[in-house]
Amino acid sequence: MVTAKVWVLKKHFEGFPKTSDFELQKIELPNLKDGELLLESVFLSVDPYMRPYSKRNMKEGDIMIGTQVARIVESKNPVFTVGTFVVAKSGWRTHFISDGKNLQHLPSGWPESLPRSLALGTVGMPGLTAYFGLLEICKMKPGETVLVNAAAGAVGSVVGQLAKIGGCKVVGCAGSDVKVAYLKKIGFDEAFNYKTVTSLDEALRKASPDGYDCFFDNVGGEFASIAINQMKQYGRIAVCGAISQYNDTVPQKGPYIQVPMIFKELQMKGFIVTHWNNRWEEGLKALLKWVVEGKVKYHEQVTEGFENMPMAFIGMLKGENLGKAIVKV
Repeated sequence: MVTAKVWVLKKHFEGFPKTSDFELQKIELPNLKDGELLLESVFLSVDPYMRPYSKRNMKEGDIMIGTQVARIVESKNPVFTVGTFVVAKSGWRTHFISDGKNLQHLPSGWPESLPRSLALGTVGMPGLTAYFGLLEICKMKPGETVLVNAAAGAVGSVVGQLAKIGGCKVVGCAGSDVKVAYLKKIGFDEAFNYKTVTSLDEALRKASPDGYDCFFDNVGGEFASIAINQMKQYGRIAVCGAISQYNDTVPQKGPYIQVPMIFKELQMKGFIVTHWNNRWEEGLKALLKWVVEGKVKYHEQVTEGFENMPMAFIGMLKGENLGKAIVKV
């Protein structure tokens, strides 16, 4: 009999999440039936989407949603062998039982030297979000200028590097000087700290006086309102996230975007990466290749200990992470 630790949503978040909104519980897992597997989480992900999705999809008392890299410790399923590592969407738990249907193997050819935690970041859902958002929504072309906010995060850092691989000029913004230095280190042409500039409008104009062809928006709110006015004619905007608004208790009000959208004939589309589920293998293969070749660099903010899941999640929402926020069990 295995005892699993789980984090449940004790209370729906009001404004910014608090550690008291979570509760650590223990669950006794039953013995395996034929066709089942016992898995042990090795790395768990904390991501911005968990904040709005918890309100949309969860009840109080549910196990917190999330993804992990897990190791198979016992198997009564011939398709899966003990010791294999997989990606699962089983929430914040140390151990769980699966029938194997929703488990995803790490991409073939995964080098032993590469951290398996990257399957939750650069070579996982965040990397795929950057990949499909740029290729399918922004439809970037060589020689264009790409703007990305939250650029030092799990998605934004990959967006910038993929845009450089695609022959674009890349402008990124982040919330600290350390993050700005990181963006320049990984190849961004221009980067600035949005918290210290006197005028966001002026900072964007200085970084690209001619404006922007593509805007990959992870933030929304005031930043997006200002950036849209600096798009070039026929510009494309991929709306990936709105982290500036997830914790608001009162909805933000305009300015409004219709005038620049009309006169510049902009295209703006929101997207969720699961829209391309049938192409995940393609995206993961490309991302893994670029990481192995050194064309896409990564950074992970690793928190040790399953008991620190809420702290890692809250820290990520506050922007304390550089690159992908990961919890190592």
